[in-house]
Amino acid sequence: MSEKSLFAILLRSPWWVSFVLVAIIATSAFQFLPQAYKAVGILFSFPFVVIGCIAAWKQKNVPNKQQSEKILEKISILNWKDFSTLLEKIYTQQDYQVKRIDLEYADFSITKKGVTTLIFAKRWKAATIGIDYLNGLNKARQQLDASHAVCINLSVQSLSTLAYAKETRVSWVTLEQLVAMVHKNR
Repeated sequence: MSEKSLFAILLRSPWWVSFVLVAIIATSAFQFLPQAYKAVGILFSFPFVVIGCIAAWKQKNVPNKQQSEKILEKISILNWKDFSTLLEKIYTQQDYQVKRIDLEYADFSITKKGVTTLIFAKRWKAATIGIDYLNGLNKARQQLDASHAVCINLSVQSLSTLAYAKETRVSWVTLEQLVAMVHKNR
């Protein structure tokens, strides 16, 4: 599905937006269509009901703005030792086998169902993480024969760094995703 499609946009929007569309479509169909076509017009809103339910399910454990700010404030003052312990706890609660590794560009190796992912989070408070760090993470991934690589950082990265991460198949944990992870695994 395209990121710009209506359904993709609705999945990223608050769940209630889809149900507002359902109400508008159903009301319009009931008001303006001839009697023989009203039921079909109302049924046209069904995909939006499904999208609204999916969005509600995805958003049920997402913290609100106030909770997000509190969580972000708490994690931004953590030192590396406490932050790494928090990450280890989060991934352990998600049934990953977590192993700390002492490489310059990789901090954890997490494994679930035989799939290994490297986590780079050491510079989690750094203003930016450049392409050289992503190259180092990719070399560590090859060296340890890991399937995936993930970078965790509190700062907003440049578009060129994010594009390079995508090109080299390094996943980036966004601020929102990190806050949601912490919120979900309290």
